[in-house]
Amino acid sequence: MKFLVSVIIPVFNVEQFVEKAIISALHQPEVFEVVVVNDGSTDTTQDILNKLTSANERIKVYFHENKINKGRSASRNLGIQKASGNFIAFLDADDYYLEDRFANDKILFEQNSNADGVYNAIGVHFYRDIDILEQNEHELYSVKAKTKSNQLFETLFFGNKGHFSIIGLTIKKSVFNSIGYFNELLMVMEDTELFYKMALKCNLETGIIKKPLAIRGVHDANIFNKKDIYRLYTIKVYESLFHWCCKNDISLSKIDIILKRLWILKYKEEPSLLKNIGFWNTLFLKKPKQLFSIMAVKYFPVVRLRKKLLPFLYRI
Repeated sequence: MKFLVSVIIPVFNVEQFVEKAIISALHQPEVFEVVVVNDGSTDTTQDILNKLTSANERIKVYFHENKINKGRSASRNLGIQKASGNFIAFLDADDYYLEDRFANDKILFEQNSNADGVYNAIGVHFYRDIDILEQNEHELYSVKAKTKSNQLFETLFFGNKGHFSIIGLTIKKSVFNSIGYFNELLMVMEDTELFYKMALKCNLETGIIKKPLAIRGVHDANIFNKKDIYRLYTIKVYESLFHWCCKNDISLSKIDIILKRLWILKYKEEPSLLKNIGFWNTLFLKKPKQLFSIMAVKYFPVVRLRKKLLPFLYRI
C-alpha cells in the first residue's frame, strides 16, 4: 500500500497562523495533499488561501454549503470525505509540523500491515506570556511508554500514562468507515471521543514518543482554555461513547469502565435522586439490550448508593 497522506486543516479566522501551518505540511514529502476547510472565515484567511493555492496545486480548499460556520467536527468530517489519500492526518491552523513528521510513521505502516494508526508526541509553542511551571507542564504531550494496542483504551481513559494529540496521529482513511466520523454534536472533546473509539476497535501503534513531531500553538483564544465548556461536555462524551459501544459490541468490561466514570461525574453534580434515576433510565432505555443486563442493575442510582447491600455486583 502506498503511503499517501492527506492532511486535514479546518480554518476559521486564523489569518495570523494559517500560512505557517499549511507550509509545514507541504514540506513533508509523504503529504499527498493538504485539504483545507474554510469554516466560514470573515477575516483575510481566504485571501491567504487563494495566494497559497495559486502557488501549489497540492492545496485543496473546501467550504460548507453557503460558506457557513459549522465547527471543527463538521469541518474535519468534510475534509475526510474530500480527501484522496489513503492515510489521514490532522493539523489545526494554529499548529504546525516539524521536520520528518511522517518518516517513522511510513516505516511502521510498512512493517505492520495490520496497523490502523500511529500516534506520536507533540510539543508546545506559546504565543502568550507563561511562567516556568506552565512551560514545564506542557513541554511534551505524549503517551509515556510504548503501549500494546489492546491496553491503549485504559491508558487514555485513566490518563496516568499520558495521552496523544490529534496532530500527532496518522490513521488509515478506511478506519472512519469502521468507527464513524467526528461527533458534530460535541463542541469540545470530539477528538478525545474519537480516540477512545479508535483504541477500542483499532490497532494503534506507538510511534515516536520521546520527542515532538508537531507543535501545538497555545494562545489566549484556544478553546481548551475554557474549562466551563469542557465541564459541560465531558458527560456528553461518555454518554455518546456508551451508546457507540453498545452498537459496536464492545465488551461489558470496557463499558463498565465508561459507566463508572459517568456515574462519578453525575454524582458530583449532586442532582436529586429523582433526576438521577431519570438520567440513568433514559440512558439505558435508548439501549434495550443493556437495559436487561447486569450493567443496568449495577448503575441504577438506588442500587449504586446502596452497593454494600449487594457486594456481588461490584466484583464484576
